[in-house]
Amino acid sequence: MTCSEYNLSRLRDKGFRLTPQRLSILQILHASEDHLTPTEIYHQAGKITPGMTEATVYRTLSFLSEQGLALEAHVGSGQLVYEIAERDHHHLICRKCGKSPEIEHAMLQALYQELQKKTGFLIDSTHMTFFGLCSKCQENNNPDRFPGG
Repeated sequence: MTCSEYNLSRLRDKGFRLTPQRLSILQILHASEDHLTPTEIYHQAGKITPGMTEATVYRTLSFLSEQGLALEAHVGSGQLVYEIAERDHHHLICRKCGKSPEIEHAMLQALYQELQKKTGFLIDSTHMTFFGLCSKCQENNNPDRFPGG
């Protein structure tokens, strides 16, 4: 099943249409290996769907996030970024070079379960970002400055 067929099915199951704008943005997110800002998505979407406005991109991203088809995240840039919501995962982000390896959700599953058990809080988003220094950047920094370092 292609990305568009999968998302069409998910939207139809919820009673929504897969509009050209939604399809364009989902294709952009699906093809990207990085987090994208709304402005980056807008520039790419204009090539696929001429005439799409930046306001439409923002509204569509909000809609896709609400439907669980796109993930919005804070990754230290001060701006929300988006990616396709195909699987639960997390990120480590180096504050110095920006390197951003993914962490599989399975590594944090026990933590999520413990948090829910101890607090009674239902966690409905499984996208966490940890900030620090990658091993390469640590070579040039004093490890005593960072907790646990």
